[in-house]
Amino acid sequence: MHLSTRQRKRLTLLGKSHLIRHRLGGACRDAFCKAVDAVVYLVDAYDKERFAESKKELDALLSDESLANVPFLILGNKIDIPYAASEDELRYHLGLTNFTTGKGQVNLGDSNVRPLEVFMCSIVRKMGYGDGFKWVSQYIK
Repeated sequence: MHLSTRQRKRLTLLGKSHLIRHRLGGACRDAFCKAVDAVVYLVDAYDKERFAESKKELDALLSDESLANVPFLILGNKIDIPYAASEDELRYHLGLTNFTTGKGQVNLGDSNVRPLEVFMCSIVRKMGYGDGFKWVSQYIK
């Protein structure tokens, strides 16, 4: 997938959720959140024991008022490993069943609905995340 230079600059990639808390504390986090055009939230789909922790962090980000209109791309990584969670399983454990907006081009222009979707991927095998980035890029102005 190819992103223009403008799209690459405007996408903000947030790594594993536990790193956000340490790198973006206090006023720095507030200033950062005001400049965010999109959030990419990476979840280890194989590490099922940490789903509750990941849900807690995601819920905190989703409830942050400064991110209320920011699109969220949730990437379930490591699908190349046997017994990694399926997309439906990940949605369930993150509390996103029936809360995502749909894949493809979904016109949300006149609504107050935040774009939010789950894509499964394997960073190592270079698969799946391109579709997610393409999806989120349509909501970056």
